[in-house]
Amino acid sequence: MSDSNTTDFTNPSTFILLGIPGLEVAHVWISIPFCAMYVIAILGNCIILFIVKTEPSLHGPMYYFLCMLAITDLVLSTSILPKMLSIFWFNSREIGFSACLTQMYFIHCILGMESGILVAMALDRYVAICHPLRYSTILTNPVVAKIGLAVVLRGGTVVLPFPILASQWPYCTTNIIPKPYCMHMALVKLACADTRISSYYGLFAQFCVNGLDMFFIALSYIQILRAIFSLPTKDAQVKTFGTCISHLFVILAFYIPAVFISLMYRFSQNVPGHFYALIGNVYILISPVLNPIIYGVRTKQIQDRLLRLFIYKAA
Repeated sequence: MSDSNTTDFTNPSTFILLGIPGLEVAHVWISIPFCAMYVIAILGNCIILFIVKTEPSLHGPMYYFLCMLAITDLVLSTSILPKMLSIFWFNSREIGFSACLTQMYFIHCILGMESGILVAMALDRYVAICHPLRYSTILTNPVVAKIGLAVVLRGGTVVLPFPILASQWPYCTTNIIPKPYCMHMALVKLACADTRISSYYGLFAQFCVNGLDMFFIALSYIQILRAIFSLPTKDAQVKTFGTCISHLFVILAFYIPAVFISLMYRFSQNVPGHFYALIGNVYILISPVLNPIIYGVRTKQIQDRLLRLFIYKAA
């Protein structure tokens, strides 16, 4: 099926992913940083999972949530990068209709789960700082498991209408998606039907996930800052706040690009299509790359375990 196919059809068997529109001649060069990002994401998150699993002192709520974050990052990057690299390297642009809907579902589902995990990690920091004596009794293993299950169920159910609605639409003008992966809004723009329900639901889902999550994170940190400023010495305040730095960096890496892209889509004019595509790719892939680096650099227990691992191998 050629890229110029614009014949009438209501149920396309495949979609065509263009990669980075306008920069097709540079796809091989563009693939280099994205391939590096994928390798870093896979290695970094697998190392985090291995260290937490093999180090008994890290078997606690904070590190269980970190493992959940690492798993979502692995699934997110693997849902996108292999197909993206096949487009860049082999010009393999076709993706089956069902595969496109599946990829769309997993991308939105995992992004929702990651947002929920960040809320869970904010709760962990809140309990550790505001109620330290009750930390072990509040965040027990069963409670952590229930929080994890709630995050998975919410992420999976909130975005479920996206592929269901998209599978019912007719696509009567083109099957070309100007991105290297399938997203909800990309399919909305291709549909030859009234997609207002899906668009409204998309805004509702955005509010229920990112909106509420950002509110609860902000609420947690207001209470955390109150507790920190009530500490008697400056050293105690700095030391306590230092336990939140990694989490704050991860929050900023996740939400700032999302807000920037949302504002860019709504208010920017005459921005080249390839710029949108590049920024969108970086937004989705930046968290899987940065999260293990941030926690690896900022968490002393993980650093110590890594040093012991390398020293043992060198010996």
